[in-house]
Amino acid sequence: MNSNDLKMNMNDYQPKSLLQRLGWQEWLYTAILAAGAIFAFSKYAQYMDAYETGFLFAFAAVFSFLGWQWKSFGKLVLGVGIVSLLSISMYHGDQGRATQAFFLKFLISSQSAIMWMNVLFVMAMVTYWFAMFKRSEFTGKVASALTWSAVLMGFVGLLVRWYESYLIAPDVGHIPISNLYEVFILFCLITSLLYLHYEQRFNTRQLGGFVLLVVNAAVGFILWYTFDRQANNIQPLVPALQSYWMKIHVPANFIGYGSFSLSAMVASAYLLANKGILASRLPKLDVLDDLMYKSIAVGFAFFTIATILGAMWAAEAWGGYWSWDPKETWALIVWLNYAAWLHLRMVKGLRGPVLAWWALIGLLVTTFAFLGVNMFLSGLHSYGEL
Repeated sequence: MNSNDLKMNMNDYQPKSLLQRLGWQEWLYTAILAAGAIFAFSKYAQYMDAYETGFLFAFAAVFSFLGWQWKSFGKLVLGVGIVSLLSISMYHGDQGRATQAFFLKFLISSQSAIMWMNVLFVMAMVTYWFAMFKRSEFTGKVASALTWSAVLMGFVGLLVRWYESYLIAPDVGHIPISNLYEVFILFCLITSLLYLHYEQRFNTRQLGGFVLLVVNAAVGFILWYTFDRQANNIQPLVPALQSYWMKIHVPANFIGYGSFSLSAMVASAYLLANKGILASRLPKLDVLDDLMYKSIAVGFAFFTIATILGAMWAAEAWGGYWSWDPKETWALIVWLNYAAWLHLRMVKGLRGPVLAWWALIGLLVTTFAFLGVNMFLSGLHSYGEL
């Protein structure tokens, strides 16, 4: 073999860059997102400031990258976009059509889509448990499909709700992450998406029933908040939330909350398997341990970003980065809790049931920081009260 042949063979085995690996489907997906961002800007530019314009095109770029890396996510983005545009086109600028047009009333208005999300999450949880006990691969795939469908309907509901808020009045319009009803929906969607990513990457479909337990706890809250408190109606933003910081602080926070919740449910599966309960049906302990660690690491990174963004928001709104408000204090407790967890695992090499119990108890700490503070304490964040 001469030197030219050797160089050609070496070139054949050199890894290709991400851009070199992209096919026409990926470029078409990116072109569709870019066209959608340009269309949205041309249609709604009068309602957008410079920050919102930046967010619009930044998210188009981020979603393109995520769609390249995770094909199922790209399909979800396109599906949400198509169904949301179909729903919006049926309104004809009249919010009253949400209770008049058949498909809006029963399927793809914001409230209908969110109700379908709730139903699909319950069905997915039951199907996941059935699949695990019956060891049915087909039923497991059905459960995954139901979860993807629930996520699609949830995001459609939020996007259409965003549009509906502008139909009420331009000054009422806002991104739908401003109250407990909306952020509980966001929590369900983010937690489920994180789980679906790990499910596909690590083949851990047996954990679906565990993770959907915490998701359906949030579904129960959404239903109670809707039917008992009638708190699902769109309300104008309180002055404290009329800021571009909300658009980045809240999603970052809930990626953290979703990851911590996911890790807790994986920890519960770990503790059962470690005692020999369902051990033959669950992934191996080292897989569960690694997934628990990855979830907390991702959650900690985003929760740290959210805390920094929150401090910057506080400085703009209240004149100081930190005021030891109950919400801020408990956010610090959550941060320190998971910082210590990661320190013991990464630096001290701790493994096993101790960290699993810690992750499970950490969910209680996180839940109180998110919901308990709103129920029992008051402060600068009192706009989130039940």
